[in-house]
Amino acid sequence: MALTPSTMLDLGTPAPDFELLEVVSGQSLSLATLPEQPALLVMFICCHCPFVKHVREQLTELGQDYSDRIGIVAISANDVDRHPDDSPQKLKEMAQSLGWSFPVLYDESQEVAKSYTAACTPDFFLFDRDRRLAYRGQLDGSRPSNNIPVTGEDLREAIEALLAKKPVNPTQLPSIGCNIKWKSGNEPTYYGLGG
Repeated sequence: MALTPSTMLDLGTPAPDFELLEVVSGQSLSLATLPEQPALLVMFICCHCPFVKHVREQLTELGQDYSDRIGIVAISANDVDRHPDDSPQKLKEMAQSLGWSFPVLYDESQEVAKSYTAACTPDFFLFDRDRRLAYRGQLDGSRPSNNIPVTGEDLREAIEALLAKKPVNPTQLPSIGCNIKWKSGNEPTYYGLGG
């Protein structure tokens, strides 16, 4: 398990477009087809990562608390040839077993993950109404071995600020997780740079 920090993409960056398979419905979903809402949360996740397993119930709660007020999508980009536990079928099973109320997308080419500079799982990108990056970083300070409760407080504070039409605190800490499992020779130039 490689501890990898998120890249901390520049705030204000426009949300990169995507069109990906939604694993539960089997339909294609794109950024353009998502309804306009006060915020859009894009989460990079997978099935096998212990960091994602550590927070997945909180992701369920985030969906329950916010999916009627903001857009939420989860994306998995791991190489399923080397990590079959992250296949679209396994993602579908995870989403259904956890009762996720948001779409779960599969980025087979890994190009969407690259366009977001996603580096780890989980990796969170929160965009404002204009789909400009307002928050990127950790869900909260909890990690699998530090005994801090999983509350989602950092991300929730940013979501609440956008819903209240207030500025998001610019002091943001990177997410930490397993590195995205890139296909051989497909590693992005930012890979491992974290910051």
